[in-house]
Amino acid sequence: MFRARVYVTLKPTVNDPQGLTIRGGLHSLGFESVEDVRAGKYLEITLEGDDKASAEKQVTEMCQKLLANPVIEDFRFELRET
Repeated sequence: MFRARVYVTLKPTVNDPQGLTIRGGLHSLGFESVEDVRAGKYLEITLEGDDKASAEKQVTEMCQKLLANPVIEDFRFELRET
């Protein structure tokens, strides 16, 4: 059994209106030192697999096919045996 921690973020060249809204909220709360915020997604996936290589392959395919939009998002993940 494996647990994947998946991080999906917008590519650096893509505008991030959610990040701008969060930055504005932080400024209004007095956190004027915040210069930039980029919002993303965090997912935890538990999956069965025979070995780490096959589990990595499955998670990569999940990200490419559903979890991340390859046109505007990047992804990375950490995989640990549970």
